[in-house]
Amino acid sequence: MPIPQTVRTRLDREHVHYDVLPHPQAFRAAAVAQTLHVSDQQMAKVVIVKVKTRFVTTVLPARWRVDLQCLRKIFGTHRVRLATEQEIKELFPDCELGAMPPLGTLYGLPVYVDRSLTGDGQIIFEGGTHSEAIRMRYWDFAALVFPVVAEFHRESMATC
Repeated sequence: MPIPQTVRTRLDREHVHYDVLPHPQAFRAAAVAQTLHVSDQQMAKVVIVKVKTRFVTTVLPARWRVDLQCLRKIFGTHRVRLATEQEIKELFPDCELGAMPPLGTLYGLPVYVDRSLTGDGQIIFEGGTHSEAIRMRYWDFAALVFPVVAEFHRESMATC
């Protein structure tokens, strides 16, 4: 399956320079990073969470896990949970399950990026399929989705 047309159209319409990186089918961001020979710090993964009644796209390096306790503090509510597979299918109907791009605004979702991704010059992420990734400059990505930057990865030493 190629990258969804909605993703390509948005990137092309915004005149963002990006590279499509074909790779053997992989179902985990860390595995994609390994097949592409890139750092799992540069390889971003998407975790969709439900905060009260709305869904939010969180983006963090492949090697980290999202810390729901940190997100509860960030959002000021205990009603934060991971989205179900069915909910994700409905939110990203043109993407393969588990390969959602971090372009949440394209799907009507706000985007939260873990601070650990902002220091890299580039970001690599699944483009909607398990066999093609997208690489672009981090600042081009940020200009597309206007993310909220926060710290919410589990291994963080900082206090949430």
